[in-house]
Amino acid sequence: MTILINLIRKYWIFNTLLILTGITVLSLSPLDNLPPVPGQDKTHHLIAYAALILPIALKKTTSWYLLGIAVLFIIYSGAIELIQPYINRYGEFEDLLANCVGLVCGWLIAQLINRLFPANSHS
Repeated sequence: MTILINLIRKYWIFNTLLILTGITVLSLSPLDNLPPVPGQDKTHHLIAYAALILPIALKKTTSWYLLGIAVLFIIYSGAIELIQPYINRYGEFEDLLANCVGLVCGWLIAQLINRLFPANSHS
């Protein structure tokens, strides 16, 4: 477990960009058919954005730095929601809220991990 956490910390920029790319592709890929009922994917949003903030929160624990990055992710998430109706997707305010909750959850998980598995001084 410690090895995995240290790898996430060591390659935090790569991991973050990889997750951000995945979120972007999955969020902006047009659907052939819209789901019959919008709003069934909130858990996916929460998990995706928790995963997005996790590598940064494991490596960079400065509150102001993390807050700034989280605000950028919220703005990015909002932009995706605004674009989605133009590519045969639902753009939902509830998705944005789920993304925000995911960022908070990811930060909390990182705080727990950082307490249980403190970063090595040479990572």
